[in-house]
Amino acid sequence: MNAKHALRQVHHWITPLILLPLGIVVCTGLLLLVKKDFDWIQPPTQKSDRPREVSQLSLEELFAAAKGVPALELGDWASLDRVDVRPDKGIVKFVASNRWEAQIDAHTGEVLQVAYRRSDLIESLHDGSFFADWTKHYVFLPAGVMLLVLWLTGMYLFTITQAARLRKDRRLQTRRRESATPALLERGGHRSK
Repeated sequence: MNAKHALRQVHHWITPLILLPLGIVVCTGLLLLVKKDFDWIQPPTQKSDRPREVSQLSLEELFAAAKGVPALELGDWASLDRVDVRPDKGIVKFVASNRWEAQIDAHTGEVLQVAYRRSDLIESLHDGSFFADWTKHYVFLPAGVMLLVLWLTGMYLFTITQAARLRKDRRLQTRRRESATPALLERGGHRSK
């Protein structure tokens, strides 16, 4: 068995193993690339009337404003997934565990926007953690390693195929030149010495 045949077999048997996880990674990766372009994926970040000014409200006061938003279903700090402070925009985003987000003006405590945040769900699908904690390391990571193997073997196969094609083209050109020379001589042509 030569290396070329062995690498083709590697390609043949690895491909079906990674089809599903790789399909999920590619589709969700495409969505994540454009998440800021589509409000459906990730709500656009609002802007306060006074960005970059130091807020006079405490984080507790801002959290109280977010608690007043029914969609977030906030009870205490533990029901939050994250707090995202954007001083350049003058807002604070409170993202609940249920993926709802409230954007609060850091200066007035006014709720500027409430929206569902799908980008976090898409990201958890992308890295495999959506299914279970172990799938990230035991399904998606091996699929990524296998994809790397496919890429490396594919590059090798492409390179040796192109090199073989170049050698074949050179041989054909040499044969054509050699076969054209006697025909020229028969028609009265001559070779230069």
